[in-house]
Amino acid sequence: MRAALPLALLLGACSPAAAPGQGAPSGPNPSGPTPSGIVSLNPCTDAILAEVADPARIAALSAYSSDPSSSSMDVAAARRFPAITGTVEEIAALRPALVIGGTFTPPATRAALARLGIPLVELPIAQTVTQSETQVRQIAALAGNPARGEALVARIEQALRKAAPPHGAPVTAIVWQSGGIVPGPDSLIADLLTRTGFTSLSAARGLKQADYLPLERMLVDPPRVILAASDSPSGENRLLTHPVLARLTHTARARLDPSLLWCGGSTIIRAAERLSAVRRKLAR
Repeated sequence: MRAALPLALLLGACSPAAAPGQGAPSGPNPSGPTPSGIVSLNPCTDAILAEVADPARIAALSAYSSDPSSSSMDVAAARRFPAITGTVEEIAALRPALVIGGTFTPPATRAALARLGIPLVELPIAQTVTQSETQVRQIAALAGNPARGEALVARIEQALRKAAPPHGAPVTAIVWQSGGIVPGPDSLIADLLTRTGFTSLSAARGLKQADYLPLERMLVDPPRVILAASDSPSGENRLLTHPVLARLTHTARARLDPSLLWCGGSTIIRAAERLSAVRRKLAR
């Protein structure tokens, strides 16, 4: 499940951020009984919706959020709601008033929802904290609870202020995923690295989203810290635990849960806390 999740999110991350006017429901309201409830189709919007919507308004969340290997929210909380894989049949059976999905929604699903008169809001993967906060406000407004959106944004800002580094040179870091994959400069984790006192060495080398950083290049110009974000059960893989890395006496390694890489909302709070803790440990 984890392997499928980053692929879908990466595809969404390649889409441009929502332009003004984008992110509004599309499609007419169906006739017949009044639809109710909101369906979310990806784990990033799941987590935000669960925080800002009244539980009675949530018709279903994506199945990703009920799976510990792919959830970006508390799994027990996610399992209180119906879980769907996102098929049109599942959505239609729920008769939701609104569906929130990503920009990677299959065209056939998009067209089918339009034919059924089920409004769809498509939100791209947030590439910055600012974009994520905008999406929090959008989802909260769609759920009818704008004040809850503002409260979540305030918590995010408070966490970022707390995680802000003291004055001094930023710490060079590489977020190294399974197989040597690195995130690009236009990604949420890259923004968070900057905000918490790091500088992305892979971005400085011109590497883009999902580029491969060979072990040899790592050894030639190592960072101060390798943030190992592996999705293997042990939290590492052979590349991240290669014996040659032990020779890098001035390079530390720290675990970074892969679930902190992709989604905004309250995930930003957990990511900022983790990155701040790593930086404090390095300073000691």
